[in-house]
Amino acid sequence: MLPAMNLTPASRLICFNKPYGVLSQFTAEGRWRGLKDFIDIPGVYVAGRLDADSEGLLLLTNDGKLQARISDPRHKMEKTYWVQVEGVPDEAALVALRQGVQLNDGPTRPARARAIPQPEPLWAREPPVRVRQAIPTSWLELVISEGRNRQVRRMTAAVGYPTLRLIRAAIGPYSLDGLAPGTWRDT
Repeated sequence: MLPAMNLTPASRLICFNKPYGVLSQFTAEGRWRGLKDFIDIPGVYVAGRLDADSEGLLLLTNDGKLQARISDPRHKMEKTYWVQVEGVPDEAALVALRQGVQLNDGPTRPARARAIPQPEPLWAREPPVRVRQAIPTSWLELVISEGRNRQVRRMTAAVGYPTLRLIRAAIGPYSLDGLAPGTWRDT
């Protein structure tokens, strides 16, 4: 088990593997499901967000100070993403990600970026990612310490490799290890 972050005895921190198509809120909207379909725990709130079309680790807590520490960019808590991109990024693209890329809302902080094999174990996504026979896909691991709106998707697009699938694997010391999509655990 990874070390906890200043949990008080009354604090609760939940790791949830958010499936594709689920919002980072309890209520559903339009075609997207809400967290209430998976988590029936009163008094916990999302610490940080993950878009409905992204998957992976979402933290929830009943501790407001902990929620702020996790989600506030000033604390620079690292977030690790597995990113399936269209194409095979070259070293120049990885170097650009490592140095920080220019987005329409300013430059990003430098990221740790590396090519990885397809993560294992990797669950099937519903609906599946579109595949083009003439264009290969590959996987990157990207570690960032900020959290702008759709930042990882915009970063990979800025270096010429659009994101097809995005999975948050870790937030600080907490990870998806052993969590199937749609399941959660207390830390």
